[in-house]
Amino acid sequence: MKTPLLLALDQGTTSTRTIAFGADLAPRATAQMELPQHFPAPGWVEHEPEDIWQGAITSLRQALEKAGGSADDVAGIGITNQRETTLLWDRATGRCLHRAIVWQDRRTADACAKLRAEGHEALLTERTGLLADPYFSATKLAWMLDNIAGARAAAERGALAFGTVDCFLLWRLTGGRVHATDATNAARTMLFDIRRGIWDADLLRLFRIPAAILPEVRDCAGDFGATEPALLGAAIPIRGMAGDQQAATIGQGCFAPGMVKSTYGTGCFALLNTGEAPVASRNRLLTTIAYQLQGKRHYALEGAIFVAGASVQWLRDGLGIISHAKEAGVLAAQADPAQRVVLVPAFAGLGAPHWDAKAQAAIFGLTRGAGRAELCRAALESVAFQTRDLIEAMHADWQGARETVLRVDGGMVASDWTMQFLSDQLGAPVDRPTVLETTALGAAYLAGMQAGLCAPPGAAGATHWRLERRFTPQMNRAEADSRYALWRDALRRTLSEQPA
Repeated sequence: MKTPLLLALDQGTTSTRTIAFGADLAPRATAQMELPQHFPAPGWVEHEPEDIWQGAITSLRQALEKAGGSADDVAGIGITNQRETTLLWDRATGRCLHRAIVWQDRRTADACAKLRAEGHEALLTERTGLLADPYFSATKLAWMLDNIAGARAAAERGALAFGTVDCFLLWRLTGGRVHATDATNAARTMLFDIRRGIWDADLLRLFRIPAAILPEVRDCAGDFGATEPALLGAAIPIRGMAGDQQAATIGQGCFAPGMVKSTYGTGCFALLNTGEAPVASRNRLLTTIAYQLQGKRHYALEGAIFVAGASVQWLRDGLGIISHAKEAGVLAAQADPAQRVVLVPAFAGLGAPHWDAKAQAAIFGLTRGAGRAELCRAALESVAFQTRDLIEAMHADWQGARETVLRVDGGMVASDWTMQFLSDQLGAPVDRPTVLETTALGAAYLAGMQAGLCAPPGAAGATHWRLERRFTPQMNRAEADSRYALWRDALRRTLSEQPA
């Protein structure tokens, strides 16, 4: 009998990939499809739902073929996804009524400002751990119901289904038999009470969301049904689900309170495990569900940076000063250290801990001596500066965060220069694992645990996580702080509302 396979379907903002893992959680094969983004208006970001679906099913098929297996060899599928991205579809046909509104989309900034002005943010934060920001799903869904002809009436009679990307893919994979999500994705909608673990009736009334369109909420590891046999050659059980940042937390083995991970992809997301009790932030971080297993929720403080790798994409696609992403780190290492160029990458506003939806990107400190290398360095440095903002806010919020060893993952962490500068700014170790795709690893782990192939946390620890390299601070602390002070000054000048 062949060794069982686990398929991790990782649907992200710019691509969809499937990684086939062995039962030992070692990667066996990868297939990846690009996902086009659409920008129909300033601040608007959308995906075609059919592009999401085709990328998912194509990558599943290709990864399985590359691994030399068949559907009968797969013990389970784990799904992980870009969070908050919002879809609305017809239950009878499975067709979406509108393009998916992506988490980066800012079209509901005015609606969120109105919520704050009317005093609703305190309730939102108390129930959901979130802030009134366009980032989350609720105002996106409300916009769809208000702006798509006939949508609200159809929703109220139960003809429509809402879901984040995980939920949409599950619906399609199971042939419309299962309309469900997991607790980590539900926690990002701004409609879910993270303490009681239920959809919140008061928030549904506030946003005028009919309960009939909502999915069932389940554990991260569990029975999510099985794929339609015709899709992959046989029915395959779907046994795990988590939002991408929570899946990365699981993949990084951050099961103990005080452990923190940061993922560097299109954006950057740091999660600090705070255990079984939610910690309310005083510094505009998010309180969220880290994972839910066997009905028990574990919580995290989260800081979301909207632009990390996207700034490197801008250098490549917007300015054309690099031909591929890896070139940024090479050029940054060649930059003149006397130049103090600072990029504030507020291309989609600013996330935590600033939450300024109207902030716009800016570059400071340009001289005639600044060129490609200095701009690349500024783009990569901005990621470290923003991470330091988050970690310092976590330190202020929770005493258990005082001793920081940061576990990192995502495409940007392949750059040694970037990881070294990150360690220099934090004044703390940065651990890079052997498997950088820890989001997919976390999804595979969840499916493997449900299939009985992987030990649950606590039984054997996080044996699936292995260190590749530890970066330790090398820069003089005064120099690191001096560069950070320039960042803070540039940041202050970029905010849409200047501090008094």
